[in-house]
Amino acid sequence: MIQVKVEKEHAKYKKVTILGHAMYDDYGKDIVCSAASSIVTTTVNGILALDKGSLSYMVSKKGISINIKNEDATTQILIGNMVSLLKELENNYPANIEVK
Repeated sequence: MIQVKVEKEHAKYKKVTILGHAMYDDYGKDIVCSAASSIVTTTVNGILALDKGSLSYMVSKKGISINIKNEDATTQILIGNMVSLLKELENNYPANIEVK
């Protein structure tokens, strides 16, 4: 199962950690992992294209950790949209992804 942990401080996103594998299908064929990866990659790349200093991230074999450095409206809206999309994925595949 993919575990998504969202950390906020004073109603602002500070950190998002995504770990694990959905186990919906074999590696390379898993549509839930593919969807989650696409959502996160598109969001991170979009934010960095607007402001390279707005966040940092660390990718490992276990997953990705995103540290939000900028509290500007655009970064917060895009991270919020990412979290909403991951929650929608969770609603459709509750056995494969959990957003906290």
